[in-house]
Amino acid sequence: MVTASPKVIRSWAMYDWANSVYNLVITTTFFPVYYAAITKSAYGEDTVPFLGRIFKNSALYNYTVGFSYLLIAILLPILSAISDSRGNKKKFMQFFCYLGGLGCSGLFFFKGEQPNMWVGLGCFMLAAIGYIGSLVFYNSYLPEIAAPEDRDRISARGYAMGYIGSVIMQMVGFGLVLYFSGKGDNTSGPLYTFLIVGIWWIGFAQITFKNLPPSTPSVKKQHNVFTDGFKELKKVWHQLKEIPVLKSFLGSFFFYSMGVQTVMLAATIFGDRVLGLPADKLIITVVLIQIVAIAGAFLMSNLSARFGNIQVLLGVVLFWIFLCISAWYVAGVKESGHNVEFHFYGLACAVGLVMGGIQSLSRSTYSKLMPTTKDTASFFSFYDVTEKIAIVIGMFTFAYIDELLDMKHSVLSLIVFFAIGFVGLLLTLQRQRNKKIQAH
Repeated sequence: MVTASPKVIRSWAMYDWANSVYNLVITTTFFPVYYAAITKSAYGEDTVPFLGRIFKNSALYNYTVGFSYLLIAILLPILSAISDSRGNKKKFMQFFCYLGGLGCSGLFFFKGEQPNMWVGLGCFMLAAIGYIGSLVFYNSYLPEIAAPEDRDRISARGYAMGYIGSVIMQMVGFGLVLYFSGKGDNTSGPLYTFLIVGIWWIGFAQITFKNLPPSTPSVKKQHNVFTDGFKELKKVWHQLKEIPVLKSFLGSFFFYSMGVQTVMLAATIFGDRVLGLPADKLIITVVLIQIVAIAGAFLMSNLSARFGNIQVLLGVVLFWIFLCISAWYVAGVKESGHNVEFHFYGLACAVGLVMGGIQSLSRSTYSKLMPTTKDTASFFSFYDVTEKIAIVIGMFTFAYIDELLDMKHSVLSLIVFFAIGFVGLLLTLQRQRNKKIQAH
């Protein structure tokens, strides 16, 4: 296979630039801070009435994220199999892009002394579904446009583009917050940021949609979309069972993703609720994370070329365990009455160093271990559904322990997921070495 033209590669990476503003501006920065502030202002405490029950506002946020990922995990296997069988993955990618962009812009209407929780959480869920849904089709393009030896580099390039675009959009949002705050208005800055993020996402995605090549049908067209989808899932599952290295890697990825994605999705809420950092410092921290993550994605790509993908992932997962212990320690220091601002900055830099790297390297490792096939969307649906179900379990566990004990112990509990993922990577490495020995 020959890697596609530079124009196609740039256009593919541009979608990371387009949609990463949702993941890193909405879920990581502005919406969690705005949500926590507006709910506390409206109800006078850190609890929210919703669906006839009183929730901790942080727990309700995490439950909502988890439920969004659960919905898309149910839908994606069917959708991706349909796109493979009909050769229309670009159309599905467009649909979810527009759904997500409109969901982001719809958050503009989440305001008031008694905020309409259905509007806020509903649009937040639509944005999450749009983001997650478009990614499976975006990721499945990687093995179609890049030769195996180029996938680590191109995958890292996509993540780097996403982080650069997100930093720019975060600075725009930060400027809006400062501008309106100077006029005594603490709500318009985030609200206009939500609106612009949706426009940014849909607007820049047009470059991707214009230049990405159409996919070709891989199987004969059927008539029942649900039957077609599950038939494709069954076929891919049988193929996975015949590839022990890929199967064990997916198992490991499932567990360490519970930890990685939960940390990324809950970090801002942790900084707000547990460490009590003000909104402006949280935004600065997240910008710092993205800047470090750009270097981290390329660092992991270079290390993998030298030492091997699985070996580098083993080291990174160990580092994530260290980060969880460090976050628990910092929370304890805060409880003792000490200032932890610079502790949190150091922790943020460490998270940024491995955040983009583990995602980029996981995606490219999976694409390398995949068999040669035209059913790329179906294979990547397994990858994405694995990650999404992991997020559901991780976020629900995090929220439940938060309600039962506190968020400090929620962070500590993630070590279990990373430890199981580490063992799975060791098994993958052993199977990979055995396969090479048998080949010789």
